[in-house]
Amino acid sequence: MNFSEVLGLALKSITSNKSRSFLTMLGVIIGVASVIVMIAVSNGTETQIANQINALGTNLLFISSSITRGGPNETAAQRQATGLVYTDVAAIKSQINGVAGVSVEQDASETLTFGSNTLTSIPVIGTTPDYTTVRGVQVATGRFITQQDLDLTQKVVVLGSDVATELFGSSNPIGQLITVNSTQLTVVGVLQEKGVVSGTNFNDQIYAPIQVVFQKFTPSFFARVMGDRVRTIYVSVDPKANMNDVITQISLLLAQRHKVDISSPDFTIQTQSDIIGAQESTTASFRTLLASVAGISLLVGGIGIMNIMLVSVTERTREIGLRQAVGATPNDIEIQFLTEAVMLSVVGGVIGILAGVIGSFLFGKFGGMPTVIASYSIGLSFGSSALVGILFGYIPARQAAQLDPIEALRHD
Repeated sequence: MNFSEVLGLALKSITSNKSRSFLTMLGVIIGVASVIVMIAVSNGTETQIANQINALGTNLLFISSSITRGGPNETAAQRQATGLVYTDVAAIKSQINGVAGVSVEQDASETLTFGSNTLTSIPVIGTTPDYTTVRGVQVATGRFITQQDLDLTQKVVVLGSDVATELFGSSNPIGQLITVNSTQLTVVGVLQEKGVVSGTNFNDQIYAPIQVVFQKFTPSFFARVMGDRVRTIYVSVDPKANMNDVITQISLLLAQRHKVDISSPDFTIQTQSDIIGAQESTTASFRTLLASVAGISLLVGGIGIMNIMLVSVTERTREIGLRQAVGATPNDIEIQFLTEAVMLSVVGGVIGILAGVIGSFLFGKFGGMPTVIASYSIGLSFGSSALVGILFGYIPARQAAQLDPIEALRHD
C-alpha cells in the first residue's frame, strides 16, 4: 500500500465523523494556540520593558545606595558608610573621563496654583542641569535649569507640557509666577512632550533646582538634615567612551570618597543592559510557567487522540480483519492507524497556529499588553503537535496491527 493510499484512507476515516474528529483535535488546537499566545505575550512584555528602560536616556548608568542595615558581622567601614550624597554628582562630573552628563533627582508631591487654576498631587522633581542630556528630554520654550540656578538656589521651575497647558492654556507661561505649596517659583521653561516611560509621565511633572526641593519641599526636619543624601545618581556615558572603564573609574572614586573597601561598597552600579537582563530573567521564568501550562494542554490533547484511536480500533475490528484477509500486512495496518493519529494532530496543530496568531493579534490590540509573535513558537508548536500524534497514536496503531485476522473477522 503506497503513501497516497494511506493518506486517502486516513482522510476518509477522519472526515466520516467530522464532529468526533474536531473534538479529538480540540485539545491539540488549544495547546498549540496557547503556546503561541503565551510566548507572544512574554516577548511583548520583554520588548516593552527594554524600550521603556532605553527610553530613559542613552548609555545610562544607574548608581544606587546600598547601605547595610547593620548586624554582628558588619565591619567598621560598613558602619561608617554613608551611601550616595549630593556632592558625589559634582565629583563624578569633574573627575571621571567619558561622562556626557550626570544627574540626580529628589522628588516631592505638591499642589500647584496659578490664578484660579489649581492642580493637586503634581510630582516636583528636584534635579540638575544635565537632566535633559541624561533623560533625553528637550526644552520646547524657554530654558532648563542652569548651574547658576543651583549655585544661587534660584526659585525657578520648568513645566511639563501637560502641566503648562492645564495651568496656562494657550498663554505663554515663561516669566509667570506659580505657587507650589506655599512657595512661589518663576517659570523659565516648558519641556517638549515625552509621554509615559516606565510608569513615569514626564509631561505631568515640574522640574526645579534640587537645592530648592531639598529646602522647600522635603517633608520632615530629619529629611532636611539628611537632605544631601540621594537614592540614585544617573550617569550618561559618552558613546565614544568604554562603558566598563567608566564604571571602574566611578567605583574607585566613590569608594575613595566614602572610605569603603572597593570589594564591599555602599553603592551599586548597573547599566541599562543589567536592568533589562534582570527583567528578562523574570519574564523567562514566567514564560516557562506559561509554556508548561500550554504543554499540559497538548498532553491532554494527545491523550484524547489516543483514546479516540483506541475506540476506533475497537469499532473497526472487522474492517481490520477484512484488510488483513485481502493481503494487508500488520505493518500496513499499523501505518494506516498511525497516519490517522498524526493527521488528526497535525491538522489540529495547523488550526491551533492560526488561532494562536489571530489570538496574539487580538490580545495585543484589545488586551492592554503588547504581543510579539516569535517565529520559533510556530515551529515549536507544529513540531510538538506532530510529535503528540506519533507518540499517542503508536499504541492504538500497534494494537490494531496485532489483531488476529480470524478473530477480527468474527467480530460483530
